[in-house]
Amino acid sequence: MELSYAQNLEDYHLAQVFAGQRDGFYIDIGAGHPVADNVSFWFYLQGWRGLVVEPQAALAGLYAHVRPRDRAVCGLVGRVAGEADFHVVDRLHGFSTMNEAQARSAAAFGAGYRTRRLPVATLARLCEEHGIGRIDFLKVDVEGAEAEVLAGADWRRWRPRVVVIEAVTPGSMAQAWGDWEPLLIEHRYAFAFFDGLNRFYVAEEEPALASRLPRGPASWDAVAHLYACGRAPDNPEHPDHALARKLTDAFLAALPRLAPELLLDLLIPAEAGALARDATPDDRQDIARLLFGKLAAKSALAKVSSPASLQQAYREAMQSDLFRAALGRIASCYDGGQIME
Repeated sequence: MELSYAQNLEDYHLAQVFAGQRDGFYIDIGAGHPVADNVSFWFYLQGWRGLVVEPQAALAGLYAHVRPRDRAVCGLVGRVAGEADFHVVDRLHGFSTMNEAQARSAAAFGAGYRTRRLPVATLARLCEEHGIGRIDFLKVDVEGAEAEVLAGADWRRWRPRVVVIEAVTPGSMAQAWGDWEPLLIEHRYAFAFFDGLNRFYVAEEEPALASRLPRGPASWDAVAHLYACGRAPDNPEHPDHALARKLTDAFLAALPRLAPELLLDLLIPAEAGALARDATPDDRQDIARLLFGKLAAKSALAKVSSPASLQQAYREAMQSDLFRAALGRIASCYDGGQIME
């Protein structure tokens, strides 16, 4: 492995277990972003495929673009099928959870949350609907709802060879496996390894795999990590630096020619999220000044009070000479107008 994508080297540890296996299948529950902090992405790059479940629509929608071989489901996994509340934590998407107490704990990091009603499927039903056969590994990271996920599985019909479960309470890092580990033991899974964040279990019928797991967590510098790469356009050591620079230059050069609707799609989401968190008038003016500088005083941006009014303000601002001039000034350093040594 040249680069780890997971939060705590989970993919590096699993790579030792499945060394040399170029074709495999995973189920990733609470998959998150398709690349960053993702346990299954390294395996996808080796030619594997899988079923990924992620209840946050913006993240789930990325899989079709980045990992088209995977089957992505936007929803929740639980003990029984139906519906349940899902608490979406602002900014810190990894804290989003079915457990409201866990969502409230994100306040310690300055994040609020919104509650949505989402469909729930059992793991057994998902396996049935998607015609799943052999499962090389199952990963579960659902911020306190792990017991619910495991209770809805059919451990006789579908037996993942390895199970990886986040095993500490988000934020506090307290032990959290007491509620669900007995179920795994009952279904003939043996505890094999704890990396400080996750517990790894191996099916009783797979002793060879258990022997390949390390006795302790690997050193963080055992492999390069995506964290250390920084932003691709800024770091020459990033594996995608050259492509990122070309794309950045090309995008900024094209700014004055971009369709207004595309510009709106690019500008609105982050600021709409800020407004949804009951931003104060000063907050809204800060947003306007940050994005438009002097233009803020010339437009309705300083008066916005909702995502809808923000969108309308952008539409009005985009018709102004000041906005068009801002795009032109940015582009001039990339489109050949201003020669930069």
